[in-house]
Amino acid sequence: MYPNLLSAIKIRGLELRNRVVYPAMGTKMATADKFVTEQLINYHLARVQGGSGLNILEVSSVLESASPSKFVSIAHDRYLPMLTRFNEVLHEAGGATGVQLWLGGVAVASDPTARILTPSPLPLGPGYVVPAMTGEDIEAAIEAFGQAAARSVAAGFDTLEFHAAHGYTPHMFLSGALNQRTDEYGGSLANRARFLLRSIEAIRANIPEQMPLFMRVDAQDDYLDGGLTTDEVIQFCKWAGDAGVDVLDVSRGNLFGPALKYEVPSIDLPRGFNVANAARVRRETGLLTMAVGRINRADQAEEILASGQADLVVMGRAQLADPDFVAKVSTGREDDVIYCIGCNQGCYDGFVSPDMPHITCLRNPSVGLEAESELRPTTDPKIVYVAGGGVAGIQAATLLHRRGHHPVLFESTGELGGQFLLAGMAPRKAEMREAAQAMGQTLLKEGVEVRLHTQLTPDKLIGADALVVAIGATPILPTFPGRHLPNVYDSHDVLSQTVFPTGRVVVIGGGLVGLEVAEYLTGKADSVTVLEMLGAVGEDIGQIRRIAVMEELGGAGVRMIPGATCKEITPSAVLYRKDGEVEGLPYDTVVIAIGSRSRATWPLEERAADLGIPCHVIGDAKQARRAIQAIKEATEAARAID
Repeated sequence: MYPNLLSAIKIRGLELRNRVVYPAMGTKMATADKFVTEQLINYHLARVQGGSGLNILEVSSVLESASPSKFVSIAHDRYLPMLTRFNEVLHEAGGATGVQLWLGGVAVASDPTARILTPSPLPLGPGYVVPAMTGEDIEAAIEAFGQAAARSVAAGFDTLEFHAAHGYTPHMFLSGALNQRTDEYGGSLANRARFLLRSIEAIRANIPEQMPLFMRVDAQDDYLDGGLTTDEVIQFCKWAGDAGVDVLDVSRGNLFGPALKYEVPSIDLPRGFNVANAARVRRETGLLTMAVGRINRADQAEEILASGQADLVVMGRAQLADPDFVAKVSTGREDDVIYCIGCNQGCYDGFVSPDMPHITCLRNPSVGLEAESELRPTTDPKIVYVAGGGVAGIQAATLLHRRGHHPVLFESTGELGGQFLLAGMAPRKAEMREAAQAMGQTLLKEGVEVRLHTQLTPDKLIGADALVVAIGATPILPTFPGRHLPNVYDSHDVLSQTVFPTGRVVVIGGGLVGLEVAEYLTGKADSVTVLEMLGAVGEDIGQIRRIAVMEELGGAGVRMIPGATCKEITPSAVLYRKDGEVEGLPYDTVVIAIGSRSRATWPLEERAADLGIPCHVIGDAKQARRAIQAIKEATEAARAID
């Protein structure tokens, strides 16, 4: 069905079974002292067993002094035993392995003991400037790349990837925006490329002739004045090819501002947004090329390869969401694929959050828990009532059914999907609506008993052996006067297209939902103004999605007033207090978007207790939060019921 995607490819002495690459992604699964763990091995093993053609171990530090905690290191021989085990396990399962050689620059600042290496002085705060690398530092770094390459061979990796993108040290040398040196490593493109080319030569000198060398490179510098152009990148890639690079992994983005949105692209960016860049680099360099950037469907990947835009495709989050992605599409089971939706809630937000031990995935809570997450069949089938047909209830009912229980799902409306369906009505979020619909279709296809237009009330619990409550939340209604006036609506009314605000619209609430309503109304209303009581809008949005949302709102002319506490809605104006003064904002329509509150679960909980029925409250019914918590709690509840 996918002759290009599923075809083998030989690069020097390495033959890959298909064109799908699982890329290097930071996980926080390494130990505090930077060793590969069994957890990290099992995480990769699941993708190998699911059919991935090449698995590249995440950013691995080549220099001990610049190696941050919780990141893999390959900077010393003491790391070799676990690196070797990584390869032994994945090879035994039929996988091909690579390791990404990394010198992280400012990205290592997460660990205050790790040294930041930068070509030019870099201000990082008031009175703190990171000094430029000395000539000795440069020589030591080049030597470290060579030694790390030799260790990679000793550990049994099939290939290496030199990371020259994303604002890390090599990229900083290459970029005219980040390199202000005046010696032989700065100035002209040839000089700025010198550090990278010498590092590539050191790597190549320490690996066998038949071992291919990959390189991750940015197609261009975004949001950096004086940064790399695509023409410069292409010229550098030609030199890199002469120095021994075989495959170009054409990425985009950096750590220095809004360009971060391209590094871990969210649902706000089009699928395949960077493919044209990969195609141009491939065409003008003549080198094998990998395309990356929201490639999450087999037909999309096949078209990229068939049209000659790339030779391999990076499908990272596609396989994060579903480790069996390749196996499913190769056996005609595409309807069973769990698709990435670009929410970034687990893969990026989970990586940068100090509250999360490692990355995860909204659609796959088993990420990082592969060894302990096997869905164990029950030995004592039970009738389990599930209240609520949103994504939490669907997830729980589906997994309970697969374990051998008999779930019965009750949904008071005529449609499955809940708030995820509504979220999918916001701009650029159709993939979320599609995901919710697909979950509902899977539930029905697998034969789970579903009772639509039926609310599960306490009197209906007799006959159940266990209960899962996933009845969600409702919009919070304001306490200030005026909420019952005509032309005052809540956000659900707008996104569900029950009402159609026009004229001058005031949105009260500048969190995610309020901003999505504001963007949804641009072009439909004459003007849109957002009032937010906190000091900044969008505080509940993940970092990368917030970049995209704020750019869209700014471009659409939406006015945002943070630090504004609404006091009253009069028939002609919204009154709010800001900086101690009360001001009035004329309106034609007001939309309330100040959050959600869990629905009352106590009637079901008390009745279940009376009947001696175990009860699990999950998702927004437990506490109004993000979908990632709802799916996780649903999965845990389904596994806990024996």
